[in-house]
Amino acid sequence: MLPTPGAHIHGQKLLDLLGFWHQGARPSSQLLADGVRQLVLDGRLPPGTRLPAERELAASLDVSRTLVARALERLREDGFAASRRGAGSWVKLPDSRRGSEMHGGWFPSNDPGVINLAQATPGAPPELRGALERAQVRLAEQIGDHGYQPHGLPALRARVAERYTARGLPTNPEQIMITNGAQHAFALVLRALVSPGERVLVEHPTYPNAIEALRGLGAAPVAVPMTGDGWDLELLAATLRQTSPRLAYLIPDFHNPTGVRLDAGGRERLARALARTCTNAVIDETLLDIDLTGRQAPPPMASFTDRVITIGSAGKSFWGGLRLGWVRAGEEFVQRLVLGRAATDLGTPVLEQLVLAELLDDAEPVLARRRAEAQERLDVLVAALREYLPEWRYRIPDGGLSLWCDVGEPIASRLAVAAEAHSVRLAPGARFSVNGSLERWIRVPYTLPGERLVEAIQRLAAAAGSVRPGPAPNPLTVPIA
Repeated sequence: MLPTPGAHIHGQKLLDLLGFWHQGARPSSQLLADGVRQLVLDGRLPPGTRLPAERELAASLDVSRTLVARALERLREDGFAASRRGAGSWVKLPDSRRGSEMHGGWFPSNDPGVINLAQATPGAPPELRGALERAQVRLAEQIGDHGYQPHGLPALRARVAERYTARGLPTNPEQIMITNGAQHAFALVLRALVSPGERVLVEHPTYPNAIEALRGLGAAPVAVPMTGDGWDLELLAATLRQTSPRLAYLIPDFHNPTGVRLDAGGRERLARALARTCTNAVIDETLLDIDLTGRQAPPPMASFTDRVITIGSAGKSFWGGLRLGWVRAGEEFVQRLVLGRAATDLGTPVLEQLVLAELLDDAEPVLARRRAEAQERLDVLVAALREYLPEWRYRIPDGGLSLWCDVGEPIASRLAVAAEAHSVRLAPGARFSVNGSLERWIRVPYTLPGERLVEAIQRLAAAAGSVRPGPAPNPLTVPIA
């Protein structure tokens, strides 16, 4: 579980979060300060967290107390830590006026000069305005009621169910619950099925917020490494047998962050492995609609086994500002979720549901444009990488909204720190890792306009040059927006 603001983090826990903080190089105060700084920018070390005493931290990291003291001094100089005699040291942000804008690192900045590559989220389609106008008319039918719909509006549930049926998975509205996004859906399923300390199998890498949800519950993630082409199904099946996880969380449709898709044969093998070990799986279809292959899509995972609970979202297909997602499962389990939902919220906003129902009435033109836009921007990104960062390696994704890049050296977190100094925000590989590894990798979304992507890669090339070779410089000498 991650520390909360005001909590004290012990030396061993900080070491776990730092992962391979000196990346095989000789430990230095600069590398340690950079590692802690990145944890703060990523939101893994919230402002207010009390840091270990110098002696404890030195022992945990197996370095000298002098090195730790110098690292803390660098953090204080850069505004990322504060100390008081007798009270120790704690985490802070360089400019408290920005508050939540910086917390987490991935939030949009109010500074138009900052290019945010930590988010893989597209803007709203032009059809949203018309859908909103039509939804406002339909809202008149709802305002005489209390407005609480823990199951979701019947009209929207019916449209979501129709989409599954059209994909070859017969579904009725009673199998659908509308949520406040796919992450909310996952949290509700976790709360219903997993207790603190129980294991949950995940891919490695995987979606960072899923890892945070598991840690927040006190669950134990069990990571199964991905291969260059996708899933090692033999290893995944063996891990299911050996660890007996309570649940699996998997992204077979344009996996985040790698963009690969599991084919029909692989889905059948995965379903057999889940059935043999009596393991339920949450299948995340958040990126399902961003298919760049042009090929026939494989059947949904729930077509192969009834041990699947599917979650979906309107965020990537239409607009994140709608904050709408859903769960598709058996009727009894959906009713269980509905009954338990009051512990977290009392339902999803009505107007947004009406808007999404309108968009789903004629979704294909919107989605076709979204796919075309994604392909165009991916082509721009790849061309820019070939020109400015030709040493980076990547697999062209089957779909989704991001490129998973091998930067050639274990410097991803240092690169993210250096990129901040060039007004670019990055999501280093460690954010997608259960154990803080994947330091050779970063995720680069292609959701921004082409000219903005080219500018971002030019800035990244400059940042990459500042962290290779040798120890990273101290890039954060001014507050970051």
